[in-house]
Amino acid sequence: MQAVVMAGGKGTRLSRIAENIPKPMMPVNGKPLLECQVENLKENGITEIIMVVGYQKDVIKGYFQDGKRLNVSISYFEEAVPLGTAGALRHLADRLEEDFILVFGDLFFSVDFKRFLDFHKEKGAEITLFAHPNSHPYDSDLIEINSNGCVIGWNSKNGKREKNYRNLVNAGLYILSKKSLNRLEGLQTADMEKDFVQPAIGGGQVFAYQSPEYVKDIGTPERLQSVREDLVNNLPQKRNLREKQKAIFLDRDGTINRYIGFLRKPEEFELEENAAEAVKRINGSGYLAVVITNQPVIARGEVTEEELEDIHKKMETLLGKEGGYVDGIYFCPHHPDKGFEGEVEELKIPCRCRKPGTGLIERAAEDFHISLEDSWIIGDTGTDIQAGLNAGLHTALVMTGEEDKFSKYAACPEVTAADLLEAVEMILRREGEA
Repeated sequence: MQAVVMAGGKGTRLSRIAENIPKPMMPVNGKPLLECQVENLKENGITEIIMVVGYQKDVIKGYFQDGKRLNVSISYFEEAVPLGTAGALRHLADRLEEDFILVFGDLFFSVDFKRFLDFHKEKGAEITLFAHPNSHPYDSDLIEINSNGCVIGWNSKNGKREKNYRNLVNAGLYILSKKSLNRLEGLQTADMEKDFVQPAIGGGQVFAYQSPEYVKDIGTPERLQSVREDLVNNLPQKRNLREKQKAIFLDRDGTINRYIGFLRKPEEFELEENAAEAVKRINGSGYLAVVITNQPVIARGEVTEEELEDIHKKMETLLGKEGGYVDGIYFCPHHPDKGFEGEVEELKIPCRCRKPGTGLIERAAEDFHISLEDSWIIGDTGTDIQAGLNAGLHTALVMTGEEDKFSKYAACPEVTAADLLEAVEMILRREGEA
């Protein structure tokens, strides 16, 4: 498979710490950022690379030449004048395969591209974005998707946001089909998002691949330093889905949000004190933060899946405002007891996904390549603890939420804590991750 790397950036915001160095050549981990990109592509078997160059192109071409030194094949497209973040693609059509990877030259990433490509092909997409949550969704462009991963909207950071939102950000990695380039016909210059991706939304051909893997831009001195610090801790490689992941599975009601019984509306959702800080601590560790929650209100006919999505948008919005995010949300809509007015009959069934069953945990483990024996569950009832034991997780009980902690199950947790933050701190101290 081929990759196109947009390496023509000047790096104006970085000039105060390194003048006359093109942005893709900024040193990271003892080598140019662009070389780190080439190495990750090569690790994924992607050895044919086209670099789009402009500003100080001779520096880049002189360093990489034809790529043989790095055991890859590198060719170039030279922009005589800046063509924007997508304009060069129109000129490359004759050199491209039917599907190819597009990378922006200011990103440090460690990604399993096979999973990315499999998703692209499974969906039959023309344009697939690599998407993930971040710690500042309130000032980021956000993607809106449906349950199939199809992009249905673009929530601009410059617009006024009056509704809650999903924390899902376009990371700057793409897989594109060659036929998608027809959208650039007649454009001399083109912006990747405004002129290429956004006009294609609504046609059912733009999808978002969601992954917790490490993708960060180095566009400012602060972001560059953050990436360098993460590299010291080997965080990018730890988050690559080729590696086994560790997760902290989080119950929702009574653990993340205040327990009120059956929660039916976004207006009823309020975070537990310290919950956002707890999630931030998980985000900064080597663990993923994954929510698993029983939602029998769906089977009871009191909340639709669309209404549950609105509740979870409220959760993501509140967490995001305080710099926290969850990597995944999994819910069980079932309930085994039948015979009630208004119930959704097809959902009134026994299932494996309802805790203390392990179906939700197993789905997340498959999606994110999670090692269950190295992972934890935190919840406010014995049901959560028993689910964790059934799945082979370490377990932690919080004293928020339901008062009757062990109404059905007498499972004993490894850790008992006052609230979610204390539980996370105890886990991280125990695991040496603090």
